[in-house]
Amino acid sequence: MSNLDTAKAMIAAYNAQDADLYVSYMTDDACEASYRGAIVREGREGTRSGLAAAFQRWPQNSAEIITAEEIGAYVLMREHVTRGPATDGSELVEPFDVVAVYSFEGDKCSRVEFIR
Repeated sequence: MSNLDTAKAMIAAYNAQDADLYVSYMTDDACEASYRGAIVREGREGTRSGLAAAFQRWPQNSAEIITAEEIGAYVLMREHVTRGPATDGSELVEPFDVVAVYSFEGDKCSRVEFIR
């Protein structure tokens, strides 16, 4: 499986709200972060639990891949994210676009950075 295929599989797992499958594509010490900034979810378990909480809060959450390309050990994807109503009654989050940079070590994703 190419890195691009892996990143697309991660989005499919994200859209199925399957946090366990999503993190199965990641290294043990992988993380999600803002681009060149703070880590949002640290390690495979931190990513899994963070996503599980987000999926519980936004059960209609999904990401549509707008563009995707593989460049060496990186995959760049422009994604359109829709949250839908939150279960906690908080204000609706307007749909938004992000550029996600997926970094790979071998066949596993080691880091996802979001530019928003």
